[in-house]
Amino acid sequence: MVNNFLLLGKSTIHGDLNCAKMGDERYHPLLIGSDRTGERYPPRETIACGAAMKTILSALISAIVLLLSPPVIAATSNTQTPPRPSIGLALGSGGAGGLAHIAMLQVFDDLGIKPERIAGTSIGAVIGALYAAGLSAEEIRGIFDEFGGSSLDALSHLIGPSAELTLGDLLKIDIDNGGLFDSSGFIRFLAGKIEARRFEDLVIPLEIVATDYWTGEMVVLDRGDLLAAVQASMAVPGLFSPVARGEQLLIDGGTSNPLPFDLLKDRHELVVAIDVSGSRAQHTGNQVDLTDLLFNTFKIMQQSLIAARMRAAEPDIYIKPEISNIRLLHFNRIKTVLEQAQPAAEQLQRRLSQALAAERKPGSPEE
Repeated sequence: MVNNFLLLGKSTIHGDLNCAKMGDERYHPLLIGSDRTGERYPPRETIACGAAMKTILSALISAIVLLLSPPVIAATSNTQTPPRPSIGLALGSGGAGGLAHIAMLQVFDDLGIKPERIAGTSIGAVIGALYAAGLSAEEIRGIFDEFGGSSLDALSHLIGPSAELTLGDLLKIDIDNGGLFDSSGFIRFLAGKIEARRFEDLVIPLEIVATDYWTGEMVVLDRGDLLAAVQASMAVPGLFSPVARGEQLLIDGGTSNPLPFDLLKDRHELVVAIDVSGSRAQHTGNQVDLTDLLFNTFKIMQQSLIAARMRAAEPDIYIKPEISNIRLLHFNRIKTVLEQAQPAAEQLQRRLSQALAAERKPGSPEE
């Protein structure tokens, strides 16, 4: 349009200048003549030149309007896909039953999505750190397969052999420091699997929950030493040694917030919580094994804390895999845990797919 105007302007201006150069009043577009009746009128030549001037003015006005108007983007048949909602993922505490988190992370990988942030407690902090460091669910499973051939019952010291690595290689007696075992060997093992050493090195932002032994308050760790934070979050009282942090003495985050979805509320559009606190199968008789009594009492406490937080505010998607007959350190039963977790993983996939589809649908009502 602008090019056409330039061509038109050039020709009309040239013509009008010719009119002005004729030197006769009759041909000047601003002068007038008269007819036989004495009425004054513009001569024909003047009319022609006046028409040219009108054309020029009209073109100039059109050009000015065009230049001052905002650009109009032509509509296309391809509609833009709305961005995915921001997802916050909470991975809960639950000992070896927390291996079910791997099945849940596999769902994210299969759907080709990543959470914007992860909050993890105890085993949730361990697996959350591996995933936030950039490992896939399949790679994380490989790590636990590597040493999961051993079974450790903390009180009976029952450790089974493994072809390459046993939990006995990773855990050492550390009664003097407040725990049956020192988890430093396990932390070094994890360090060999990821490059990240600090929270700032992670691909996905991560918040790890521990508990201050002296105050009983929740402590959220999200900067600085990553592996020390993981070690503190998994420091099950009486089993693993507490971790000193300044004036604080940190123990397992499951004692204050075993499913930290509340850390993600109001910060993400979709909050997903994975509860791996498991369930207890009732046996015949009234006799309970001492080991089961201790660890299941810890589990009862965590389930009560989760129930209290759920009454206050629920996550958008709550998934609880039905994990049973798995003790706290039965990492050798990873295959069984993942099999038990499969129905919950399928549920998560359906819920996530539905939530994402609802977010993408224009004008869809909020769930």
